[in-house]
Amino acid sequence: MPFSSTVDNVKHLQTAPLGIMAFDSAAELGQKVDAHLRRLYANLEAGGQDGSTSFLVPISCPRFQTGDGKGLINQSVRGMDLYLITDVGNYNCKYKMYGQEVPMSPDDHYADLKRIIQAIGGKAYRINVVMPNMYGARQHRRNYRESLDCAVALQELQAMGVDSIVTFDAHDPRVQNAVPLMPFDNIMPTYQVLKSLLKHVPDIKLDKESFMVVSPDEGAISRNVYYASVIGVDMGMYYKRRDYSQIINGRNPIVAHEFLGSDLSGKDILVYDDMIASGDSMLDIAYDLRRRGAGRVFAGCTYGLFTEGIEKFQKAVDDGVLHAVLTTNLTYRKPELLASNWYYEVDVSKYIAYFIASLNHDMTVNNLLDPHQKIDSLLAKHRARQAAQMDLFGK
Repeated sequence: MPFSSTVDNVKHLQTAPLGIMAFDSAAELGQKVDAHLRRLYANLEAGGQDGSTSFLVPISCPRFQTGDGKGLINQSVRGMDLYLITDVGNYNCKYKMYGQEVPMSPDDHYADLKRIIQAIGGKAYRINVVMPNMYGARQHRRNYRESLDCAVALQELQAMGVDSIVTFDAHDPRVQNAVPLMPFDNIMPTYQVLKSLLKHVPDIKLDKESFMVVSPDEGAISRNVYYASVIGVDMGMYYKRRDYSQIINGRNPIVAHEFLGSDLSGKDILVYDDMIASGDSMLDIAYDLRRRGAGRVFAGCTYGLFTEGIEKFQKAVDDGVLHAVLTTNLTYRKPELLASNWYYEVDVSKYIAYFIASLNHDMTVNNLLDPHQKIDSLLAKHRARQAAQMDLFGK
């Protein structure tokens, strides 16, 4: 094998030639991941790739006028270690059916994923699906006579020959119990979020007197406990009181948010969740935090969906209630969101590239899954920089 890497004095050879299949829904992310991989593999031991050749495998999923589709692969993939990257939440992808332009739904994206797996036809050495926003993940448990879409999809992919699943910040990671014998990596972009926050807000003080992490609900506690623990600050949380007697837009409406935690006066706040859909809950919390005397409020999430637009977020910023929103580039972002001065992008393409390279060489991913040391180093540099500035100005 031409590619090799050494970790802990153990030589890890490339399992098979690497191939990246980026669907149209994740074309931008796929190109960034490919660019990082080309640089990474060019720096491996002698005999590695020169960095000029792309790992991207050309694929397409054309549609007939009736809306029926098919998957096409434009090169041989026999014996390759393939990584299929898709964004099932990208509603900006469209196709024509009976002369009408139709936005692609998660069902359409998932169907295209299965079409390409069919086109591979069992010829690849290994098939890995990188699906940051898991298909059907919001329907993660059964309360009534309901479907379990995500669990069934995982079992279907396993039956089709998929060897592993890589996702980010799963709505409920316990869904992997549906496929207990298939590798399932649930990655958290904690380091990348903090790096983006410190880059855009260099004056922020991350200590107990000046900063606090707040969980927006009981379901997001584990995410925010990690943030609070690695930063070394206190954590508060909100409890959502819901009206379970009715269902509106597929969910039980929230009656009130009850805060549990210490005094917020003057403290900057980070509120982090897996997604912002309509954004009503996040904004209700931001307004309540400001009423309680909090300083700047930073709303963070892995998936910024903004299903009802960004106007109310702009109003919250204009009203001085919300300072900024941080989201990753793991899903489609509206152009107006990207153009907003209160939006801080969290780029995770390099993270994905390192993860793929590690799997392609059968290397451990422990340090990638728990970047505690990298976060400690990041925070130490930030605090040292602030201390140096204070000394410079004699404060």
